[in-house]
Amino acid sequence: MAQEGIISQRKTITSRLSPYNRIVVEPASVVFSSKMPVKLVTSDEVAFDVDLEIARQSVMIRDILDDVGPEVAEDDEPIPLQYVNAAIFKKVLQWCTYHKDDVPQQDDDENKERRTDDISSWDQEFLRVDQGTLFELILAANYLDIKGLLDTCCKSVANMIKGKTPEEIRKTFNIKSDFTPQEEEQVTCTD
Repeated sequence: MAQEGIISQRKTITSRLSPYNRIVVEPASVVFSSKMPVKLVTSDEVAFDVDLEIARQSVMIRDILDDVGPEVAEDDEPIPLQYVNAAIFKKVLQWCTYHKDDVPQQDDDENKERRTDDISSWDQEFLRVDQGTLFELILAANYLDIKGLLDTCCKSVANMIKGKTPEEIRKTFNIKSDFTPQEEEQVTCTD
């Protein structure tokens, strides 16, 4: 039963006889099997049947499932992923499948210094992609609210710019300088 998610809802029923009489109905449990597939459809209308335990790594999908209950999984009504295309979603699923047994990350203290040198070798290999794909993975992880993937992708970007000059960073990301030549000279000259 450890692999099963339990959804509980607390309903309040107000009596018609008196506005002061309220009955609280304690949790009615609905059980999701961890092997129950959830149908998800990407922005380019590609449908995926994803195991519940993999899908629930996304806080967004978990919240939808918690709100609507098991009928979404039982019906053929897919959950739309309007900001993620199929190619990127396949990569997200690959990451989620590999990390399915990881302990969920806790919210970090915003003032805590963040490390960028703790990316696992599997994640480093997984993120050997072109910049466009990396940035799409960041957007997908943010939209789907998959903290571990988002943090790993952002650490990878941080490592791309670590120790580089502003000019090298602009070249890395193909960013044009917004300084005029005169402004550039003023900024680089130190008196």
